[in-house]
Amino acid sequence: MSTAARAAGHAVASSGLTKRFGAQTAVGGVDLAVPTGAVYGFLGPNGSGKTTTIRMLLGLIRPTAGTCELLGEPIPAATGTVLSRVGALVEAPAFHPHLSGRANLHRLDAADLRADPRTARTRVGEALERVGLAAAAGKRFRAYSLGMKQRLAIAAALLQPRDLLILDEPTNGLDPQGTREIRRLVGSLAADGTTVLISSHLLSEVEQVCDHVGIMSRGRLLAQDRIGTLLDSVGTQVRVVTPDPGRASAILKSLGFTGLTSVTESADAAASAGPASAPRVVVGEGDDDAAPAGPASVRSAVVTGRPPEREARPEDVVAALVGAGVRVREFRMTHASLEDVFVQLTGEGFDVSE
Repeated sequence: MSTAARAAGHAVASSGLTKRFGAQTAVGGVDLAVPTGAVYGFLGPNGSGKTTTIRMLLGLIRPTAGTCELLGEPIPAATGTVLSRVGALVEAPAFHPHLSGRANLHRLDAADLRADPRTARTRVGEALERVGLAAAAGKRFRAYSLGMKQRLAIAAALLQPRDLLILDEPTNGLDPQGTREIRRLVGSLAADGTTVLISSHLLSEVEQVCDHVGIMSRGRLLAQDRIGTLLDSVGTQVRVVTPDPGRASAILKSLGFTGLTSVTESADAAASAGPASAPRVVVGEGDDDAAPAGPASVRSAVVTGRPPEREARPEDVVAALVGAGVRVREFRMTHASLEDVFVQLTGEGFDVSE
């Protein structure tokens, strides 16, 4: 695999990577291929095997089967040499609470046998500046916000030049401002040529930050490619919310729609859609005009599919559905999202707590 990984220009590569805990398979046969220079989103619900995979990549746990490489070197055999070129943030960062951010970084830098102590102050200062913490460097860690703690952890990963940065849920628990700060930092690192692998359960975050994505579900890698390529594979989508999914699917199929799936709305999703007495029908692309569509006491399902190659006007499709007795609560024709890709791959909605 090493020769192939180098030839293909992969910063991260794995083949059949598997981890079992007793009878449970946490990760099964994962073949990762993260191109050098990419910002790769490792996307999946919580519990889908992302963190376990990352731990195997970093040599923190041994795989039950399969192989993996970082920067063309085998893991765990080459961890002693290759990890000096890899920065990582796995789960919650841990620092001494009573020391300042700067002092914490100096302690970590001093523990690195490869670091020249004569240039420690420069390295620490540059790392703090890089993550936007220079002004708060003297503040004690316990006084940092969650976003500042995450950025300090990334600064620790950047004390030495890194060819690869692996971040496990870097925006977990952050407010919008903290999320934007991490997003800007990742963009800056990528612009400098660093390969970044980010695990996340947030669909929108991956779409905004990453150019490549690998989609995990139940311990398996379902697909990986450029985000644009995966979205193009789904194309324009129709989305119908209705308590009559079977009838709706039949009508859409008769109109030439393909790739039809039906997912029952969760109680939370139904509640977030608004009061039960005021269901919405939305016609067209991004049209926010709404109209009542009948009682909403019956649990709904979301039917999705791809329209035929010939033009399918939204109003004609709605007319056909209603004419066939389908109770339409919402109708949209939209460009595909990563959630649409996930639904197409699994036939299920994207549940972050899976």
